[in-house]
Amino acid sequence: MALEEYKGVFIFAEQVDNQISNIAYELLGKAKDLAKDLSTDVTAVLIGSGVKPLADSLAVYGADRVIVVDDPELKDYRTEPYAHALACVINEYKPEIVLVGATAIGRDLGPRVSARVATGLTADCTSLEIGDFPLEAKEGQEQLHNQLLMTRPAFGGNTIATIACPYNRPQMATVRPGVMQKIAPVDGTKANVVEYNPGFTPDSKYVEILEVVKSVVETVDISEAKILVSGGRGVGSAENFKLLDELAEAIGGTVSCSRAVVDNGWKPKDLQVGQTGKTVRPNVYFAIGISGAIQHTAGMEESDIIIAINKDESAPIFDVADYGIVGDLNKIVPMLTAQLRSAVK
Repeated sequence: MALEEYKGVFIFAEQVDNQISNIAYELLGKAKDLAKDLSTDVTAVLIGSGVKPLADSLAVYGADRVIVVDDPELKDYRTEPYAHALACVINEYKPEIVLVGATAIGRDLGPRVSARVATGLTADCTSLEIGDFPLEAKEGQEQLHNQLLMTRPAFGGNTIATIACPYNRPQMATVRPGVMQKIAPVDGTKANVVEYNPGFTPDSKYVEILEVVKSVVETVDISEAKILVSGGRGVGSAENFKLLDELAEAIGGTVSCSRAVVDNGWKPKDLQVGQTGKTVRPNVYFAIGISGAIQHTAGMEESDIIIAINKDESAPIFDVADYGIVGDLNKIVPMLTAQLRSAVK
């Protein structure tokens, strides 16, 4: 493999029902940073049917070029035609880096594409940067610099692994939603569109979609919330989360939780913050009864303001908090709720 032939940072611009998913804009933000370090450009790969009008929105958020694969076979996401489309784009345009969102679609698509283009894939990354690969080069090869260093939780979130792919291209990663930040949009930017269609011949691997049933989910997406009131094991019980519900209601926030709460069955997995949950960046994050283990703080330490309430003054959560209150949450939270309610009247 001639590594020097591979140039540029590509992102898979996921869309559902002809609406660009938020993860695509987040990936563009990180791709711009990586491309700057490599002195290259950013390309978004947009796959679907009738999706060309969406290209400009990708340019607004940083795409220097948009490769559009538009075909009726791509109307709804199906593994085989989408994997064929993205793999053909990679083989044709030879990107150095390919980023895919670690969504339900991305987790299905990424591994299959990486196998087809004979490269590795680091899944569920929480950090990406350009750096030197620390291990010795293979015999007869020079040490490679400017590698994509891909960081992800491992062993159930108990350790952090940094992985590189120095001898194959592209370097591929799926990236956890909510981790990367979108750039400020540049309104009015028009996309440099390249239309590409490798051709699609349905075969036995093409599933047939008979019906699409959309479920109504009442649980909110905590990764989109501006204010989070998060509870941990220290809350004591599922019933005691009523205190957090009242606080969240008073300030227009959303309740979330730590892994221990989910493990105890007090709250659903969708509300979990942390390495094995969701990464969040709210304007305000209340950490109530949360000790502050690294697995949790890794998922919320980028919040603008962190307010911790814990009876243990030596709890690690106070190391990342902007404001800390040491005391019994059963007394503090109701008092705080009452004060906030009176303040917003």
